[in-house]
Amino acid sequence: ERVPFFACGLSCVMHPRNPFCPTMHFNYRYFETDGGVWWFGGGTDITPAYLNEDDMRHFHGTYKDVCDRHDPEFYPKFKAWADRYFVISHRNETRGLGGIFFDDMNDRDPEELFEFAKEAVNSVVPAYGPIIEAHKNDPFTEKNKQWQLMRRGRYVEFNLVYDRGTVFGLKTGGRIESILMSLPETARWEYDHHAEPGSPEAEIMDAFKHPRDWV
Repeated sequence: ERVPFFACGLSCVMHPRNPFCPTMHFNYRYFETDGGVWWFGGGTDITPAYLNEDDMRHFHGTYKDVCDRHDPEFYPKFKAWADRYFVISHRNETRGLGGIFFDDMNDRDPEELFEFAKEAVNSVVPAYGPIIEAHKNDPFTEKNKQWQLMRRGRYVEFNLVYDRGTVFGLKTGGRIESILMSLPETARWEYDHHAEPGSPEAEIMDAFKHPRDWV
């Protein structure tokens, strides 16, 4: 039986051209049924093709500060939630290097959660902008670009197979162009590809397979 509902949210995905500039995604949403059941959900996460630990400490540190201002338990809880959520199970690896993620949150006054969501949205630029400024003009090779496109293939796999928002939108007759807005313009697949041991590609693959604490 279909239950009438109201939903609103704000989403954004950035897929930069430079392989040393990470992809970034955020989504913050509110859902309410006609029966009065409500919750908040969302998060911000980052998906680099190459590992820069200073960048990850900055990104995660920015969101830890946001979380700590609202509840000291938020960051460890939501960081672990992101690590669990953004898993490409058939690859046994994560889509990216996480961030924060939460869903079905209704354990306190809705205005408190709304204020948290607003600050999280307003922290996207401080968390992500300096990383882009630092790397937007980095030189890169064709090999770097091909690796970036392969990682974007993984992004596509996660979004079409596992992402709750995408699956929900497709099943409820949502606007297709909006539902698929998160997909990159270009992506690539290579049969049975393995990163060369000791390479920068292998370095970040280890982080995709073994989530780390950055702050």
